[in-house]
Amino acid sequence: MLNKDQSQEASNGATALQAGRDIIVGISASEARNIALDVAKATFYELSGDARNLASSRVEEITNKVIDKLESEFPEGLWKARDPDFQYALLTVQKQYARNGDTDLGDLLVDLLVDRSKQEKRDILQIVLNESLETAPKLTDSQLSNLAVIFLFKYTQNHKVLNFYELGNYFDAHVKPFVSLLTKSQASFQHLEFAGCGTIQIADMTLEDVLFHTYGGLFMVGFDQSQITTIDIPESTSNELFMPCINNSQKMQVRMKNLEILKDFLAGKGLPTHIQSQITSLYENHRLSNEEIQKKCIEVRPYMSEMFDAWNNSSMKSFSMTSVGIAIGHANIKRHVGQFADLSIWIN
Repeated sequence: MLNKDQSQEASNGATALQAGRDIIVGISASEARNIALDVAKATFYELSGDARNLASSRVEEITNKVIDKLESEFPEGLWKARDPDFQYALLTVQKQYARNGDTDLGDLLVDLLVDRSKQEKRDILQIVLNESLETAPKLTDSQLSNLAVIFLFKYTQNHKVLNFYELGNYFDAHVKPFVSLLTKSQASFQHLEFAGCGTIQIADMTLEDVLFHTYGGLFMVGFDQSQITTIDIPESTSNELFMPCINNSQKMQVRMKNLEILKDFLAGKGLPTHIQSQITSLYENHRLSNEEIQKKCIEVRPYMSEMFDAWNNSSMKSFSMTSVGIAIGHANIKRHVGQFADLSIWIN
């Protein structure tokens, strides 16, 4: 998915450097680092004595992280060190890290800033990322973790999750890092609203329902083979649509991972509306109960018991995220997982 094209052009007065496979356009890492540290000097003058020395040390630490991450992930972005808007965003990161020295928050801010450096123009994504840099320091580790799992379950799906083995791997990579940090405090969610990360709505959705909506094919009780023979479809289509039930080999189930994928498949086959309704009914009416879905997930990974408790007994189940909440949740997941889909999928 990454563009490895090494072609480049330098405008008048600019310098283009290349070393190995990396391309640095217009400015070296050393120059970018010096500019970035110059940006923070004004911050030091606001402090005195030991506080100034500590702030100076922290700013140098976070600046090195920014430059190192740009070098490794987006070297073309080093030239942004000369851009006033980027400098302002960088100064926000430097000031926040100088104040508290929180490593986890610092890493999160670095990820947000590097993502922001990839935006070439003042569009909605750049504006959201700028706002996220201001908002993330106002949140606790628990609130940041809540945003990560709400974003994960409500706004994403992993196409590799086709069996319980992959579901367990998915939980380990994307859920386990946050489980112990989650909060159920209503005050915390009210503060997330105040900070502009989302809203608490009247309607809610249990985690069991969220999982069925996204990975429903894993949570079927199955139906008898005889129910398939009554549906008037070609045998080739039937073979694509049905399979032995994952949870009961004596039964059959619809093969599709979720209802949305099933409906797209049926529409693509051009089947009559009443036939499509018969098949979607088989999918919707032969699912595990919420209690059974929860039990299955806890069998796969016992720590999911904490996840279900935190979700179903807090405002997570009714929290709708804003673009800023999505950007912060996305960055927090990316910080733990590494590679993750581009934020522009959700904010464009």
